[in-house]
Amino acid sequence: MERSAFLVQLRACLGDAALIVRPEDMAPHLVDWRGRYRGNAIAVVRPSDTAGVARVVELCARNAVPIVPQGGNTGLVGGGTPLVEGCEIVLGLSRMNRIRDIDAANSTLTAEAGCLLQQVQAAAEVVDRMFPLSLAAQGSCEIGGNLSTNAGGVHVLRYGNMRDQVLGLEVVLPDGRIWHGLRGLRKDNTGYDLKQLFIGAEGTLGIITAAVLKLQPRPKVSHVCWLALDSASHAIELLSRLRSRFGDRISAFEIVADSALSLVLKHMPGARDPLSTAAPWYALVEFSDCFEGYDLAGVIEREFSGLLEAGFLTDATMAQNLAQAQAIWGLRENISEAQKIEGISIKHDISVPVSSVARFLELADSALRATFPDVRIVAFGHAGDGNLHYNLSKPDAASNAEFIAQTPAVNRIVHDIVDRLGGSISAEHGIGQLKRDELLRYKSPLEIELMRRIRGALDPENLLNRGKLV
Repeated sequence: MERSAFLVQLRACLGDAALIVRPEDMAPHLVDWRGRYRGNAIAVVRPSDTAGVARVVELCARNAVPIVPQGGNTGLVGGGTPLVEGCEIVLGLSRMNRIRDIDAANSTLTAEAGCLLQQVQAAAEVVDRMFPLSLAAQGSCEIGGNLSTNAGGVHVLRYGNMRDQVLGLEVVLPDGRIWHGLRGLRKDNTGYDLKQLFIGAEGTLGIITAAVLKLQPRPKVSHVCWLALDSASHAIELLSRLRSRFGDRISAFEIVADSALSLVLKHMPGARDPLSTAAPWYALVEFSDCFEGYDLAGVIEREFSGLLEAGFLTDATMAQNLAQAQAIWGLRENISEAQKIEGISIKHDISVPVSSVARFLELADSALRATFPDVRIVAFGHAGDGNLHYNLSKPDAASNAEFIAQTPAVNRIVHDIVDRLGGSISAEHGIGQLKRDELLRYKSPLEIELMRRIRGALDPENLLNRGKLV
């Protein structure tokens, strides 16, 4: 079907308000957040409800028009960006932004895919609950994208990733049918757990339009600490000691290399180092409790005093109020933005067993510096669950352009070490366009075959987010 005829049918489906066709209006939807991928599209379509999504998908299926589902467009692997050929539509879900239901007694919240993560967090607080997923992009990322990439964030250590936060889904299938799976059940042994197919599938199996999310008790006490350490291995040992001492009262454990902190202090207005002592590594530890009658702060202070006296920590501070806690979290959450200002880097979102985090850093740092002596290594991330963001660049722009051109060689060094340690080349950002070839290298042939068979069974015409994942 010709483009003009297809656009007429799209208008008939949804009306002019939901259809974007002018190039200047489509432009923000055709480039990824990092500016690495730019594509083209027939149109950007923005339905306001699930029925509208179903009509669009059914129309596209009849006319063999591919679809790229898109949420807040904050992804880092090009998963929500159309390809350059321009024969796809971008199906944006941002207008589907309603909280459909909150069941405080069942500790569940039903949200549409276009709800901002921050919106869901705020809705949970109204009923004295917490939705624990927490990301630096929570003011712009959307629940559908969080689900499609199985987002992790800073609280995986205590609450698990997005896959652990979901009880039910509503999904529009590639032929336009709607699976009504919005069940708030914690126990349901009536066959396959179908929702898990769509979580982390990056929009290749179906389009998630709503979800029943699990809520948690809202902590009444929270303490954020910033610690200085002389090595990453000490950070991992510290995590083990603190978990033995505090258990699930540790809700986050992040590590930040001095190189990462330096970029934040350089580029982010108002950022400052809360410690007077510089160190190679820092740990951000968040403790929380639902019980206010326990002197958690006193126990933490005594624990850290002992560690300082033993020389295990080189310095430490605890936020005394909300503003200080937010400032400390800002040092961690603004690293990606500071890097973006600094220039392009080769980014890695890897995971290894927690016990292998320090070993990975040792091996990867050594191997990279042997090949690229002046490489700048910016490492940080969720050490509590073994997920590191390991980003590489050269300090000056001219050298960096040459370095970026060697991305395949750099990836081979990093990913081979990850694979040797039994890790994953994608911990929380997904595969998208960026890591599709890498996935084929590191997944076994049987795993790739099974993934392709599942995709072929649900989307035999390969219309949903083609060119992504597998």
